[in-house]
Amino acid sequence: MPATITELQKALQRGETSSLELTEAALARIASPRGEGSRAYTRTYPERALAAAQASDILRASGLARSPIDGLPISVKDLFDIRGEATLAGSVVLNDAPPAEDNALIVQRLIDAGAVIVGKTNMTEFAFSGLGLNPHYGTPSSPWDRATGRIPGGSSSGAGVSVADGMAVAAIGTDTGGSVRIPAAFCGLAGFKPTARRVPMDGTLPLAFSLDSVGPLAATVNCCAILDSILSGQVHAAPVAPRLAQLRLAVPSSLVLDGADDHVRGVFENTLRAIREHGAQVDLIDLPEFQQLAHINRLGGFVCAEAWAWHQTLLGERAGQYDRRVASRMMRGKDMSAADYIELLQLRPKWIASVRDRLRHYDALLMPTVPIVAPAIVDLLASDDAYFAANGLILRNPTLINFLDGCALSIPCHPAGAAPVGLMIAGPAMHDRRILDVGAALEGVMPQQRA
Repeated sequence: MPATITELQKALQRGETSSLELTEAALARIASPRGEGSRAYTRTYPERALAAAQASDILRASGLARSPIDGLPISVKDLFDIRGEATLAGSVVLNDAPPAEDNALIVQRLIDAGAVIVGKTNMTEFAFSGLGLNPHYGTPSSPWDRATGRIPGGSSSGAGVSVADGMAVAAIGTDTGGSVRIPAAFCGLAGFKPTARRVPMDGTLPLAFSLDSVGPLAATVNCCAILDSILSGQVHAAPVAPRLAQLRLAVPSSLVLDGADDHVRGVFENTLRAIREHGAQVDLIDLPEFQQLAHINRLGGFVCAEAWAWHQTLLGERAGQYDRRVASRMMRGKDMSAADYIELLQLRPKWIASVRDRLRHYDALLMPTVPIVAPAIVDLLASDDAYFAANGLILRNPTLINFLDGCALSIPCHPAGAAPVGLMIAGPAMHDRRILDVGAALEGVMPQQRA
């Protein structure tokens, strides 16, 4: 498992390493022809990163550390503006777009905190899939079962692989329907999707503005909490793990395990058993609203309507340059009427209120982040049917929380050496601090727990 932010900061403070050494190591891993760097990153900034690392070391030698991430190599998804270059969003459609005039706000907050931005990570084109396949820049493989070559999860595919392979200490991605939590689950990492309104989207290319959020992927829950505080502009306070005997947790009685493979089902059941054995109350509860969501989104939902609104001109001019599987999903929005969209706007608040009411007595909601292990890349490249079936199943559970306007963690819950499985810990909007606290408590009983 990757080193934590806290472990690395202690090493920096003791002089056991330097920002320059950490950055050189990350850049070497990115550049290695034996690794996934050429597929995990679309751009790298070696000169800029090394200069930032040297500046961090000079400041630290003078007794100044700007934040817990000062001097640490961080990657950012190719949706965030970097001043002076076009934001490509994992596509070739925007190759001749004008360069960004400013950094995205979250990029600037990272830089101000002393982060060393080593590069932009690869992604599903325009963030529109949970699988992570990219026909333009290649697809990095999940760290598990590299002999087969399995999907890293999307859309923040390069983000997950960059951390899992030591090409960054942490990564920043976006999450519209699971795009932080899915790669976290498939790459054996922690990933946090905050309440969307808490982290500004300024300078971030949108997919669906009603659902988009920005969050971190890193080694642990505390790492995610540190990064979340910087992204949201809040003062960091480490998660305070409550005693498990104080927790009352809910598990949906239907839908979230539909189509689950035996490995995920078994790991999830063992995880619930361990949580109960440590004293937490875990109840199966009925959430019929979750089963209603497929019907609510039957015409494409917010994501197709809002993606079509942003892409309609580009699709009219350059449809042939798009990933055809991405373009076909965006085109569904063309057939949605204003009445269809207004119906979604009216239904969502009622749906949210109903789910919140059912969760009012619980500290968090638990489910598998993804109900299956990562499929082989070659199988999904070969078949549209396999691609769309896997995409729907992999996105299903995380999407519930985006529609809820909620917040959620994914943490690894599989035994060491086994196929990665994520445990999703979720709650309603603005319960972020509580979810991070609960996540810290549950992380302590997972097979991959860290001190």
